[in-house]
Amino acid sequence: MLAAGTAVALTGCAVAEGEPVGSGSAGGLPGLPPLQPPKPQLPPPPSGPKTPIPAGTITALPGTGNSMALTVDDGASPEVVGAYIEFAKDTGARFTFFVTAYYDSWAIHRNELRPLVDSGQIQLANHTWDHADLTAISGSAVASQLDRAKTYLRNNFGVDGTPYFRPPFGRHNATVDRIAADLGYTVPTMWYGSLSDSGVITEEYLIECARKYFNPQTIVIGHANAPAVTHCYGQLVDIIKERNLSLVTLDDVLLPR
Repeated sequence: MLAAGTAVALTGCAVAEGEPVGSGSAGGLPGLPPLQPPKPQLPPPPSGPKTPIPAGTITALPGTGNSMALTVDDGASPEVVGAYIEFAKDTGARFTFFVTAYYDSWAIHRNELRPLVDSGQIQLANHTWDHADLTAISGSAVASQLDRAKTYLRNNFGVDGTPYFRPPFGRHNATVDRIAADLGYTVPTMWYGSLSDSGVITEEYLIECARKYFNPQTIVIGHANAPAVTHCYGQLVDIIKERNLSLVTLDDVLLPR
């Protein structure tokens, strides 16, 4: 899927800004590789005071501004997790990953991911151990799901994901929220719109979803499970730039309660 490397992932489904200068036999100097186009850079997060998180479940970023949080769930595909990491490195994109710790993608890419976590460019939060429906299991099992993922994050990345957790399938209730809060996860984090890519979809449909939901102060959910998104990063960057959005982590703009 990623055989052509990062350049393919970042040019997206269509070339956004012309062809590479000097590509092919007519370009560049003899003995030197062809010149490559500059990789698109996204703006840094906004400066200024953070907005306190309101009580209860959040589905959007409170306050006014042009920020957007692209949150990435699960991690079933090591290739997609790796492609998201390269996307972040190449464009300055900032993400919040809701980690399902059972998947080996996170261990496979630990050494690449850890510096981005340490710098704050990528934030990690809790999406349970193995994606159980928290409303369908016992209270002790809920605690185990969240606590095992918390321990995994701390041992491998030096963070525990608090105060944000995302219940699998979006299913939670007062009991789940209370147990989560006892473990430090006081902010159930839902979403305003979705890339609809928890499973296999077409690239065209993913971009249609992005055009619908990439808006100011939104929390958008994507998934690191299926390959469509890895072919469309260039188009996602174009939409973000066209709408003058600032891609942020939750920690960039929110002040925990």
